[in-house]
Amino acid sequence: MNPKQVLLIIGGDFRQLEVIRLLAPELSKIYLIGFEDASISYENVIKVKWQTVPLHEVDSILLPIPGIQDNRIAESTFSKEKVLLTKEMINKTKPNSTMYSGIITPYLKQIATETNRNLVALFARNDVAILNSIPTAEGALMLAIQHTDITIHNAHVLVLGFGRVGKTVARLFSAVGAKVTVLVRKKEDEARVIEMGLAPIFEAALESKIPLQQIVINTVPTLLLTSILLKKLPSQALIIDLASKPGGTDFAAAKEHHIQTLWALGLPAKVAPRTAGTIIGKTLIEFLRTE
Repeated sequence: MNPKQVLLIIGGDFRQLEVIRLLAPELSKIYLIGFEDASISYENVIKVKWQTVPLHEVDSILLPIPGIQDNRIAESTFSKEKVLLTKEMINKTKPNSTMYSGIITPYLKQIATETNRNLVALFARNDVAILNSIPTAEGALMLAIQHTDITIHNAHVLVLGFGRVGKTVARLFSAVGAKVTVLVRKKEDEARVIEMGLAPIFEAALESKIPLQQIVINTVPTLLLTSILLKKLPSQALIIDLASKPGGTDFAAAKEHHIQTLWALGLPAKVAPRTAGTIIGKTLIEFLRTE
């Protein structure tokens, strides 16, 4: 890693504090935008405003992990002011600078194209996404305990999706004694679910199986829990939607059917920010060492 590299961190949450702790000894300077209320005490870590940051020095930019939506706002836990990301700002950074985010939103993709900057999705890496699925699953378990009046042991739990998050969620809930059913799309996933001692189903069977479920955990960012399915859920059921926007639940229909629904975005930042921040920080160091 070039020790003269300059990183700009724009917005974020408690995970970014751990990123700062890991990267401060490695880099020449870290500029922070949107951290007015954060307590930070490193000589080379400097809080700035857009009007004062020397963008021409910046080699890399770390954006909020959920990315930035079309409103251009970089969400920040540590600022009461709106932090905006614009094409004009990025154009003032070094021409070979790189933007890092957890995921790539349409707005970020557009900005990267228009400014000819590199854009990296940290969670596109399997190792990062798998490690991050651990605090996500633990957070889902915490919510399930807090928002139900039954034990998770022996509860009927349906996990929608068997990707990186779905696998970890299914394994954790099974480990505490839940009777876990997993929605799969491929025969190989069906085989893996059976090997794990769980019950696989395909989408065609959802309508017949969903009336038996007490907790439904969605990990798929496409609409699966439609009004038709929600109508068949028991009224005491709990839905925990872990999927990024737009989620996988018809939230209006869930409200209409009086089904308790939690859209639990950013759980790692809420339940284990130090661990989640360490995952991001170590990955970012790897990327910066190749620049």
